[in-house]
Amino acid sequence: MSNERLRSAMLAKKISISDLATEIEVDPKTVERWITKGKIPYRRHQYAAASILDMDASALWSDTRTTETAAELSKAEIVTVYPHRHVVPADLWREMCERATECIDILVYAGIYLAEDPQFLDTLKAKAKSLRVRVLMGEPGCEAVIRRGIDEGHRIMDGKIRNALHNYRPLFTSHPEIEFRLHDTVLYNSIYRADDEMLANTHVYGLGAYQAPVLHLRRLPGGTLFDTFANSVQQTWEGARPITEHDITGA
Repeated sequence: MSNERLRSAMLAKKISISDLATEIEVDPKTVERWITKGKIPYRRHQYAAASILDMDASALWSDTRTTETAAELSKAEIVTVYPHRHVVPADLWREMCERATECIDILVYAGIYLAEDPQFLDTLKAKAKSLRVRVLMGEPGCEAVIRRGIDEGHRIMDGKIRNALHNYRPLFTSHPEIEFRLHDTVLYNSIYRADDEMLANTHVYGLGAYQAPVLHLRRLPGGTLFDTFANSVQQTWEGARPITEHDITGA
């Protein structure tokens, strides 16, 4: 029996079989069987397809597997896990931002490797014309920043933050639509969000963040993992203060 609900949802979104297959990384013939023969996809493909079509998976497939526990659904929100930040594809940070249409959030202490990337800075400038861009960095000299430097095995976190602030100066002075704030929060993860896609870089005692694991997440209907990280960004933002010219120049 064919799946007319799936067919109708794809037509409504003007998404072809080939488009959907590419988005969720399956063969187009597989998607065609879901439609014409009523084949039921794996759970992860159900959730991914439902997210793309902006629908609940249970509305597309009458399958008891769609009523999973929150833990199982959260697993489906994990696109992949990188064992270390330095093995994350170098272009992924920028490509995520380029795909964004609503918001970009960056929550770090320093994030110097992004602030040193001219292409990434150009992407933020371009995107800020049409969507919300927020950058949260650590308050130099605060206890949390000093502690993080010690935990990573050095005492130069302040310097990293000031270098990053210097690199962000052209954005701060010429692009007021980009919002910058400083926080004094203890971070357990650095978080990079672009709409419903996210990279969460864990903080591990004794390791620099570039050596720590990174979760690549994508929000799915009914999932909670993505929102857990996103809510922490919002709470940190609300408790942070706007960056001033003095913070940037030291003058």
